[in-house]
Amino acid sequence: MALPALAVSPASGQLTGEGLEGIYRDGRRILSHCEVRAAGGEPLVVQGRLTGADRARFVGTIRRTGERGPDPEIRMERLRSADGIERITFRSSSAQPVRLPVEIRLGTDLAELGAVAAGVPGPELRPAVHGSGLRWSGAGAHAVVTAVPSPQDALASAGLLRWELDLPPGGQRTIELRAVLQHDPDQPSIAPYPARSRQLVPSIPSPRTGPALPRPRGDRPSCPWSPAQLECEDQRADALFAGSLDDLRGLLLRDLNTPTDVYVAGGFPWRCGLAPAEALWTARMLLPLGTRLAAGTLRTLARTQQAMPGRDFGRIPGALRDAGPHSPASCTGVEATLLFPAVLAEARRWGLPERDTERLLPAAERCLTWLRTATTAPTAGRRSYVPDPAPDGPYRCETQAHAHRAALLGADLLDAFGRPGATELRDWAADLRARFRSDFWLEDRAGGRPAALLLRDGRPLPHLGSTAAHLLDTGLLGGGSLAPGLLDRAQTGQLARLLGGPALDSGWGLRGLGAKENGYNPFGHRSGAVRVHETAIAAAGLAAAGHEKEAGALTRGILDAAAGFGHRLPEMYAGEQRTADGVPVPHPAACRPAAVAAAGAVQMLIAQAGIRPDAPAGTVAVRPLTGAPLGAMQFTNLSVAGEPFAVRISRLGMGVVEAAADRLQLGS
Repeated sequence: MALPALAVSPASGQLTGEGLEGIYRDGRRILSHCEVRAAGGEPLVVQGRLTGADRARFVGTIRRTGERGPDPEIRMERLRSADGIERITFRSSSAQPVRLPVEIRLGTDLAELGAVAAGVPGPELRPAVHGSGLRWSGAGAHAVVTAVPSPQDALASAGLLRWELDLPPGGQRTIELRAVLQHDPDQPSIAPYPARSRQLVPSIPSPRTGPALPRPRGDRPSCPWSPAQLECEDQRADALFAGSLDDLRGLLLRDLNTPTDVYVAGGFPWRCGLAPAEALWTARMLLPLGTRLAAGTLRTLARTQQAMPGRDFGRIPGALRDAGPHSPASCTGVEATLLFPAVLAEARRWGLPERDTERLLPAAERCLTWLRTATTAPTAGRRSYVPDPAPDGPYRCETQAHAHRAALLGADLLDAFGRPGATELRDWAADLRARFRSDFWLEDRAGGRPAALLLRDGRPLPHLGSTAAHLLDTGLLGGGSLAPGLLDRAQTGQLARLLGGPALDSGWGLRGLGAKENGYNPFGHRSGAVRVHETAIAAAGLAAAGHEKEAGALTRGILDAAAGFGHRLPEMYAGEQRTADGVPVPHPAACRPAAVAAAGAVQMLIAQAGIRPDAPAGTVAVRPLTGAPLGAMQFTNLSVAGEPFAVRISRLGMGVVEAAADRLQLGS
């Protein structure tokens, strides 16, 4: 994947048009078939693997009629990149010259990615010979495949290109295919990502002329984070860290109209474009690697923000998202609106320059205005709670956590730049804490639990799921301190026990809904599947709150699961209970790669070091987990205050800063 280009194939490398197989560009499938035959038969593919997020390698052997012995004399290597270039090399070990007939069948439907992912692709199109290859024409676009060397024969009716390759003894020949998409200049191009997700229902209507989501540019942006590396005693952590960053590079996009602004797409196949909440979560989780991604994401979303007067003033648009069997859909726009000021405030602590922060401050203020409006409007019902979706609710546990964090970190921003309103936000947050600890906490014989949500009439729904982990994510303030949370100390301890218990912890990560709850389904999007993102939030929050045993168990569970996925974590997988000889079961509708899963893995690993910077004050605190659950580890080329930062953690959990900006002082 190298968005907006990507390629999907089985381990054989043969594109047969089944399912999602194909080469895609700008949301169109420009090749659905690319099948190689040599010496009259299909190669025997013995290995197919990713060599990077944007490239794959397939190795096969070819048997010719009359060959004797067990050892094939001709081998094939296919190198495929996401940008539509494929090099197919045939190598001979024969002592005699070999004439090798090769044919490649090509085809496409030029279907939109969203339609293919939903299982409703179009009919295969009829090609025409075009230069040294073939050309297909569809609505508003053309797919063209060129070959080097030119084929000796091209059969348009069958979509076949043919060669007779002469291989000298010990020699090789290569065929290069290049697939491109050409748009008709008079036709508008389609959105370069699926228009609808299986996890999303239609978005909340924006006011009359709400802003449109930006379209990405086709050229590849440079990487907006530092070349961070991890060396860990548990080498699986190294592989997961490097693989996650590689996946995130493949998901990078830049805004068509403002190419300096870069953000990360949600994931393949359902969210190959801007997903506001997921883009912000990803940027926030990658702050230890620099603030450039956060700045580009915030600027991109600020341009989509509702700036017209009215009830939705300040809200960032977002689709509705399935929330499981016990509640109506939640709004990703509400989540993004509440995340925006928190990400900006924390980016400043990690080193976002003051001038860049100040330019984004008006958009953050509009988000905070929406927050106050949403909780004081007469239709909102219970004062001090944020309805999700607005304006009719219900009042979700995790939404109150997002709102509380936004208010406290937003007040911190307002104070830093001498803007009014900080005192009112802190008073509002204090009132929310008092109400939440009474209204949302449900006492029982087991020690109590937070309610998943309150209905508009105030009745709580007690179902326990991984969204409760957001209560532990309080946000970073000045001096390396964490903001207060919605739960008191005793409630936090009880939540830690629940998150570490077998009902929620599957052994591979946290279930979206506890195994003992009504409606539990190990394959449910929000009703039992393990969501890597929320498991990472839980692990980092538990570590920060001092519950290192539970944090370490969740981290090791994700590491174990990652090994079963080749260190490329999907956004979710089945929440079945782990067994001694088991492996995690994939979810058929999960994005993979997925931005929040990859970024969550990075955050979970960096959380082991407990880095808490305050770049404006010139300090950084390092508070590693004392138990060192992954053994000794060393992070290099992180970024604090815009300069390289390196830290080493010993087996005893002692942290040593090995590189930092000269002006930074080590805090307690």
